[in-house]
Amino acid sequence: MRAAAFTELIGPDGVSVIDRDDPEPGAGDAVVDVDACAINRHDLWILEGDSAMVDTGDLPFVTGLDVAGTVREVGEGVSSVDPGDRVVLCPNETCGECRFCREGPENMCENFSLYHGGLAEAARVDADRLVPLPDGVDATTAAAIPTAYTTAFHMLRRADVGPGDLVFVPGATGGVGVATVQLAEIIGARTVGTSSSDSKLERVREFGLDHGIQSTDVDEIRERVAEIGAPDAVINHLGGEYTELGQHAMRRGGTMVICGRTAGGTSSIDVADFFLGHKRVVGSTMGTQDDLRRLVDLVADGALEPEIDETFSLEETGDAFAAMQDRESVGKLIVEP
Repeated sequence: MRAAAFTELIGPDGVSVIDRDDPEPGAGDAVVDVDACAINRHDLWILEGDSAMVDTGDLPFVTGLDVAGTVREVGEGVSSVDPGDRVVLCPNETCGECRFCREGPENMCENFSLYHGGLAEAARVDADRLVPLPDGVDATTAAAIPTAYTTAFHMLRRADVGPGDLVFVPGATGGVGVATVQLAEIIGARTVGTSSSDSKLERVREFGLDHGIQSTDVDEIRERVAEIGAPDAVINHLGGEYTELGQHAMRRGGTMVICGRTAGGTSSIDVADFFLGHKRVVGSTMGTQDDLRRLVDLVADGALEPEIDETFSLEETGDAFAAMQDRESVGKLIVEP
């Protein structure tokens, strides 16, 4: 089979299509013929050499978390899926033994990791991590959901966002940002988002963004958010200087949830404002398999339509990462092997 592998950790030019043996299922596994696989910032960090989990000794490395396709074959002991089933993968990998695996939520597993291997014509996966796709939910749409939408969904839940709340989304035109705007609209919450591009903000307004701020200057953003109102919640997938911005922008008793570090791996906290304002800062990684099931149901019911910016063939995987690196896309980038 063909796979789009990282052969050098130098950015998009380090992607090559290689031949690999077809996968065979072990006990508890399923082999999925991959119809679509989304790429994520997580993958790009690996490709740029900015991830501790992969180094040159692991090359060639095949990434790809968000797998959707059709079950080709199952291994011994598998009863949850059958060959021919259309499925999407929950990419969570958990130990199944720690207190969080026993009591939940699973994404707090003490040994939490993520699946890699979807940027190929076929993938061997844990069969129990496959979620069936209802009629009407195609593979390309399904592949957009697992990372960006479950992450945003779980963050909104952790911030206890409800109807009428104001949600601040720095970087509203990225994958998690767009997902947050769409899901907040379903909840009935209002959103204020930022971007360096007014044209990208215009696109996100079509998905439900209530207030757009074209700026990357944190002082200007703080002033303009204050003119709109004090957010009840901040969904922060950027980190860096946007953490202190979010802290000062949100209302007394507000909650900021952080899931990423695109703008920087360290942040400052104004300690006095933090405790005097009764504010909360919460970390969050991905979501749960039940979150994914619920989101698939929302798509099947027509309540949610994940935004897909562009699709690419397997041979164009490097171009997909170049598009992500250029930050010109709005919504998900999908490879269709």
